[in-house]
Formats: sequence, C-alpha cells, structure tokens
Amino acid sequence: MQKLDKAGQVEMRLVAAGARRDMGQLDAAIVTLQSSELASNSVQPWTARLRYAYADALLAAGREGEAREWFAKAVEADRDGSTDASDRLAELDGVEFMDALVEDEDEVAPVDGAVDSRDEQDEQDARDDDKD
Repeated sequence: MQKLDKAGQVEMRLVAAGARRDMGQLDAAIVTLQSSELASNSVQPWTARLRYAYADALLAAGREGEAREWFAKAVEADRDGSTDASDRLAELDGVEFMDALVEDEDEVAPVDGAVDSRDEQDEQDARDDDKD
C-alpha cells in the first residue's frame, strides 16, 4: 500500500474527525484535526476545509472564542468560497443577513403614478365611516 500524499492525509483526518463527532467524541475529533497542516501558514487546496472542520468541532464543543478564530482563518484560506465560513463567522459576530430578493408586502412602495389598492380600500372605508 502506498503512503498517502498530504491531501490524502488531510482528507483522512477530516473523515476520522467526522466519525468521532458522529459518535459524540468532540474532544477526540478536535485532537484528530490538530496537525502541522492545520498550524501551517501556507494555503493549500484543502486548507479552508480543514480549518472549517476544526472551527466547527470547537463550536460543537462549546469553545466559541476559539471557533470564531478558526472560522476567520478558514475565511482567509477560502479563496473560491467552497465553505460557508464567512456566514458562520458573521453569525458568531451577531450579524443577520436579510434576503434582498424577498419583498415584504408591507414595505413595497407603489410606483409613482400607480395606485395601491390598499390605499383605495382605506379611502373607501373612511368614506363609508363618514356616511354612518
């Protein structure tokens, strides 16, 4: 059997850590991910995923401060956006995102010159109240 290259070794760490998490062994998952590849300042194709998995395991273990630090490191390494580390980091920082494409019916302003049917109904109701 051939020895695994760095990418293969990292992948095996990710799989083993995931298995440990699934078994509720959070501390073991964290230790499994701790490696020279995690500590390295160089960015490889797998660096963002490794840092993300580490941050996620830390967060699951209740170590929020450390998790935030590692999600930030994952963001730095995630050049192609393969993880949602930036969203997770923002969530930890209390930032909420609103979907700009979803319009709230109460907040939609009528186009100039257009009549909003709600305004017409309100006016009709007011006239009806005056008649009473």
